[in-house]
Amino acid sequence: MSPLHYIGQTVREALQTIPMWGVRLLFVGTLVALLIWVLRLPESETTPEGGAKRWDENLKLGASLALILQIIVYSFL
Repeated sequence: MSPLHYIGQTVREALQTIPMWGVRLLFVGTLVALLIWVLRLPESETTPEGGAKRWDENLKLGASLALILQIIVYSFL
C-alpha cells in the first residue's frame, strides 16, 4: 500500500467518529446560513433591471421557498 492509502484510512476513521446528529446539524445549519444570506441580499441583486414588474421576478422568493423546503426535509427525515 502507498502512503496515500494510510492517509485515506486515517481520514476515513476520523470522519466515522462524527455522530450523525452532528452531521445533520452542520448540514441543516449550512442551509439556514444560506437562507439568511439570500434574505439579506439587496433587491437590486435579485430583480431584473428596471425593477420587478411581476411577483415571480424576484429571485428571493423562489430561492427562499426551495431552501425552506430543504431545511424541513433534512431536519425531519
